[in-house]
Amino acid sequence: MPRISAMAAGRHVLATTAAAAGLLLLSTTGARAQALTVFPVNILLAPGQMTSTLTVANNGDATTSIQVRAFSWDQAGGVQHLALSDQVMTSPPIATIAPGATQTVRLVLRSAPEEKEASFRILVDQIPPAAAPGTVRMALRLSIPVFAEPPIQAIAHVRYHLYADGGKLMLVAVNDGTSHDTIRAVTLTTAGGETLTTDANASPYILAGATREWNVTSPVNAVAQGASLHLTASTMTGKVSQSVIVTSTP
Repeated sequence: MPRISAMAAGRHVLATTAAAAGLLLLSTTGARAQALTVFPVNILLAPGQMTSTLTVANNGDATTSIQVRAFSWDQAGGVQHLALSDQVMTSPPIATIAPGATQTVRLVLRSAPEEKEASFRILVDQIPPAAAPGTVRMALRLSIPVFAEPPIQAIAHVRYHLYADGGKLMLVAVNDGTSHDTIRAVTLTTAGGETLTTDANASPYILAGATREWNVTSPVNAVAQGASLHLTASTMTGKVSQSVIVTSTP
């Protein structure tokens, strides 16, 4: 089964917040614009729930076509991976939407997860019409997270630490639980009161059983191995406020 990393999937894989806001398909001439909105922006299938729906709205001024595909999603080795999956069926897989109209897409989970949450992404690709001479059209992609819960209660359990690597400082989150979590609004405060930030907000999901790393983006020259920093963040399970130690290894 083919696998693609998040980077190999291309720069057209868009964040969930972009899906919520809607997207534009623009020509270089600016003569016509097409806008797609997809909702909900993420889907959680409760234990035993095997179906759900997505609604794709065409807010533009021209008919547009879409392709809908399901991918399994993991973060093996700390890298986002997508692989075409038949575990979630999408119906219809291809549709044409008139201006101002909507299309409901039905999602069917073939088999329920057993021990931990299963994670997928539904990719909605806009199929642009043929471009007129001198016009370039951009193909857009919406990426919707889908989480399917197992019959037993799934709980995230995330541990944090820092490690120094060649002058860089990395924040590490290890989720050895059975459900995903998200980490946002991350700040790190040194003993001297300096506030450091990370790039975690750009990719906040920590899937079940996964390890994530994020760059600490502020200057870190004064942070030595063995130092203790204070971490604050917002997660699905509540606020985080704890000390984290700088180690020499991931």
